[in-house]
Amino acid sequence: MTPIGGNVLVTLTSTAPVASHLSHLLRKHPDRAQSFPLSVGLAHVFYPEVNDERCTVAMLLEIDPIDLARNQNFRGGATHTLSRYVNDRPYTSSSMVAVALGQVFRSAMTGRSETFPELAAAALPLEITVAAVPARGPATAGLATRLFAPLGWEVTETPLALDPAYPEWGESVYVDLALRGTVRLSDALRHLYVMLPVLDDSKHYWVSDDEVGKLQRAGEGWLAGHPERELITRRYLAHQKSMVDTALDQLASELRLDALDDLSTDALAAPAEAPPSAPLAATRADAVLRALRDVGARTVGDVGCGEGALLVHLADDPAFTRILGSDVSARALAKAARRLRLADASDRQRERISLAQSSITYQDDRLAGLDAVVLMEVIEHVDAERLPALEASVFGAASPASVVVTTPNSEYNRLYDTLPAGAFRHEDHRFEWTRAQFQDWAQGVADRHGYAVEHRTVGDVDPSVGSPTQLALFRKVTSR
Repeated sequence: MTPIGGNVLVTLTSTAPVASHLSHLLRKHPDRAQSFPLSVGLAHVFYPEVNDERCTVAMLLEIDPIDLARNQNFRGGATHTLSRYVNDRPYTSSSMVAVALGQVFRSAMTGRSETFPELAAAALPLEITVAAVPARGPATAGLATRLFAPLGWEVTETPLALDPAYPEWGESVYVDLALRGTVRLSDALRHLYVMLPVLDDSKHYWVSDDEVGKLQRAGEGWLAGHPERELITRRYLAHQKSMVDTALDQLASELRLDALDDLSTDALAAPAEAPPSAPLAATRADAVLRALRDVGARTVGDVGCGEGALLVHLADDPAFTRILGSDVSARALAKAARRLRLADASDRQRERISLAQSSITYQDDRLAGLDAVVLMEVIEHVDAERLPALEASVFGAASPASVVVTTPNSEYNRLYDTLPAGAFRHEDHRFEWTRAQFQDWAQGVADRHGYAVEHRTVGDVDPSVGSPTQLALFRKVTSR
């Protein structure tokens, strides 16, 4: 399939039982063609085929090259260059097509249907074609497959000739893309919404602060675990470093939630011949609470709190008079609020417990003046080159009287008989330290910021490799 003049065609086909019900999920009537004026052009929606065995909807995006050149929001090139007038935008499946899909099929992307709620929630056999997808040169050959295959799609990329009349000129940098898979309709639309700008790698509009939120919403449930999530994030956010860093922090937080709340993640298998013991997550929380009580902390910040695994324990102890939970993920904080039942809490309880969206690598004045800050299974999710920013934020800017840090002990990993040699305990861990490495880092932080540091074991201690979790308790000894 190829573009039609200045138009780009996308088709979506369902072969589910009573396939014609696809029109109800899309909320577009199959018996008439509809047109939608959009910020990126004119979108035409029609159904080339409709029956109970097979139902196909098509979206034809009509882009006016003259309007495009006059549009101040078009970011195709500098103001006084020919790229404003000579470009591929009217003919390829670019970020403009993603915007059109998001606007025309907004309701279907939410995954809700009043008429067929079960169908909206079910995975459907779907086929998608997208004409003239940019695949920018040899370095990104096969990129569409790398992006869509991990999401359950069977991918076919058909290269397009630079000019069919002159085959000796070879292939262009575009492919016709075909996807086949059994996927929820809302997920399929969200996959396209994110991946088309990624393949394009040249957004046509200004990338605003809300783009991180759009990526988080569209990528919920699949982007955090995608093997190409960093590439996807960089390209979707037009390589804006601060936004990319924030988005990657959010994705890391989502993965960390699974590690904190799934006890089997921390204890992949009981060490051979070992007697039964308390779950490591519970043992770790107890160790953190014990450290906080040892330093007499009454006001505590749980940084990277996730869904509130530690917060619920802090809330149950009246000795802690002020509790702040912070995390980069708004979704995680919403779950923490439900877990803590903040909606039903009294005014006094709400004054005692608060939640805040924040990144651990950026200064947050709300952490200043606390008795203690906790980083429970957090640092291993941070890229090593960003640890100095974490250190500056927590130990420098916030400068609490005490800091409690826990992290896996990599030496203990060999006792997990289902963990491959050299593997980390969680796929989002950027590193896992030995006891010596953790002690070296902790001592350096303590020396630079006026703390004394004490190391403790967490969990069953093996005489040769130590405990599964290691804890560092920092106490402020000098003012800075």
